[in-house]
Amino acid sequence: MPHICLEDAPSVCNEPDANIVALDDALKALAEVDDRKSRVVELKFFGGLSIEETAEVVGVSPETVGRDWKLAKMWLLHELSGRN
Repeated sequence: MPHICLEDAPSVCNEPDANIVALDDALKALAEVDDRKSRVVELKFFGGLSIEETAEVVGVSPETVGRDWKLAKMWLLHELSGRN
């Protein structure tokens, strides 16, 4: 890992990582297609919630969250693999 001077850190940190931008774009696109699946990804991946916790927040069964999670991951993989 390269060393960065403290004075240079703000300029490095302000540049968004291309992968993060692509994931954000893909999540926005997923939300347009299926808002609940997008919310499940946000709660599980970014929020660190379990399937049971996510189900409680979203108001569906844990089985539904499991299906949404699986389908959302496949959808995002497909969406992100098409980007160059």
